[in-house]
Amino acid sequence: MKHKKIILIAGLLLGAQPILAADDSLVSGETMNYIGFGAIVFTLLLFVVVMLVILRAFNVLTRVVLKSQGYTEQQIATQMQPVKKLSKPKAEVWQKLLSLKPLSQEKELIMDHEYDGIQELDNPIPAWFMYLFYGTIIFAACYLLTYHVFGLGQLQYDEYKTEMVQADIAKKEYLSKAANMVDENTVKLTTDANVIAAGQAIFTLRCAPCHGDHAQGNVGPNLTDDYWLHGSKISDLFKTIKYGVLAKGMPTWEKQLSPKQIADVANFVKSIHNTHPAGAKAPQGVLEVEGPNKIAAK
Repeated sequence: MKHKKIILIAGLLLGAQPILAADDSLVSGETMNYIGFGAIVFTLLLFVVVMLVILRAFNVLTRVVLKSQGYTEQQIATQMQPVKKLSKPKAEVWQKLLSLKPLSQEKELIMDHEYDGIQELDNPIPAWFMYLFYGTIIFAACYLLTYHVFGLGQLQYDEYKTEMVQADIAKKEYLSKAANMVDENTVKLTTDANVIAAGQAIFTLRCAPCHGDHAQGNVGPNLTDDYWLHGSKISDLFKTIKYGVLAKGMPTWEKQLSPKQIADVANFVKSIHNTHPAGAKAPQGVLEVEGPNKIAAK
């Protein structure tokens, strides 16, 4: 009777789910998910209960059959108990793993010869050791064919050269990225010819229309004399190029040039100091003489 009630309740819940799902205004989607999950769990529990009932029925039926055949209660209990597998002794497993003979057979393994009262047992080499030994031979043969006969793999020196080439490429990539991490606070003055040449190329393309081909001054001021409007330090030049001076028509270059390119241009400007180009524009700004006795006056 109790099982019939459980089955009836489960049937009502499963049958009511489509009806509740049809009216979204009464039950929300989240509630429907909970109901569906609950129905699934309940169905699984019901399945487990049914299997237990069936198992119980088989046990009862088995007892009835055995009793009808004249078995006593003790014999029935013995028949109903599961057969336990006998576990092998640990020593026996260990001996098989190492291919050893038990101590009871030691006398049969004694070899004929002896020396100074010392006798030797004829125990075979363990199978795992032989597999490992043959495996090393196969590995050595494959290694020899791969690296020394067919040349399919690189030897140590060739692998070293390959790794050095890869490291050099990685180094160049890192330096190219590190060069663009410079700003007005970390820029350094340099006389490197490559840096000066790169800065000159950018200056000729971007800056010459305002400052002249030789930085002698045109619309913008002369950049080769000792007079400066916004400072003569490498950091001052970097800052002026980067942010510009919009009030005086100097554009900002931080969006057109990378930090490294700005640093190259600033170093180029420093390299042409006191070159005295022809047709130089009249001095503008504050006098800044570089040297141990720097003077700033005007």
